[in-house]
Amino acid sequence: MSAQAKTEPLFKKVALIGVGLIGSSLALAMRRHGLAGRIVGCTRSAESRAKVLELGLADEATQDPAAAAEGADLVVVCTPIGTYEDIGRAIAPKLRPGDIVTDVGSVKQAVIRDLGPFIPDGAHFVPGHPIAGTEHSGPEAGFATLFENRWCILTPPPGTDAGAVEKVTALWQACGAMVTAMEARHHDQVLAITSHLPHLIAYTIVSTADDVESSLQSEVARFSAGGFRDFTRIAASDPIMWRDVFLNNREAVLEMLQRFSEDLTALQRAIRWGEGDVLEDMFRRTRAARQRVLEEHQAGTFDPREPGAPK
Repeated sequence: MSAQAKTEPLFKKVALIGVGLIGSSLALAMRRHGLAGRIVGCTRSAESRAKVLELGLADEATQDPAAAAEGADLVVVCTPIGTYEDIGRAIAPKLRPGDIVTDVGSVKQAVIRDLGPFIPDGAHFVPGHPIAGTEHSGPEAGFATLFENRWCILTPPPGTDAGAVEKVTALWQACGAMVTAMEARHHDQVLAITSHLPHLIAYTIVSTADDVESSLQSEVARFSAGGFRDFTRIAASDPIMWRDVFLNNREAVLEMLQRFSEDLTALQRAIRWGEGDVLEDMFRRTRAARQRVLEEHQAGTFDPREPGAPK
């Protein structure tokens, strides 16, 4: 092979249905690592389509999922989960034997339920969930390193083509992610406690603070301590995306919320009765849990554009 020869991209044409934080970051990572010969972005807003082209996220932008999927050997659905059924119906006639459809949604049973029936025979369906993100949204929110050293969970239904799973795995690994596979129901239970419940709590705490009497609201904002600032960051996440997450993973979220409620009741009792040993024991256990997160190198995703982010 001559020194001039170039490695073939992993996919000839990639259709990104939705170009928000995850879609734009994936586009930038694919550009950086030469993973796609051509990228088409699909978004409903004319303003977003203009921004997609301005930022070089895609070679072409359209509002029609079917047009984006036509001729694409990889279709990545990056929209809120509530849109999946309509998208599946739109792209189904354009999918050819060998084409791969994947996604980035955080509730995998709902994804398989809503998108799976529209995947024609011969095409392949490999649901995925990159566990990475920030509170920002829109095409301009993305950055190429978002997935580095983050996990991406694949939940291929039984009988999924092994070659298709390998190609989707290779895509995420090339973007810097660590990839694992698990059954969709198990994924939803795990994410209910590690992601969905924390977001629900953050939304609730910030909402409670916002409901205090007007005489306190300015002080709440002005004197926000680090803990409350972290909650406001989480609570600034895309409301439509999280609405769909809670509605589509309701059983697992409600189960974890019940457990949390029971633990909160125990904590209230310990405070009321001055049970310092109970409080200290809980705080030591939670401190150890934080250490385990640090040891797994999952302490956070840094947006390089944020002040103070590591370079």
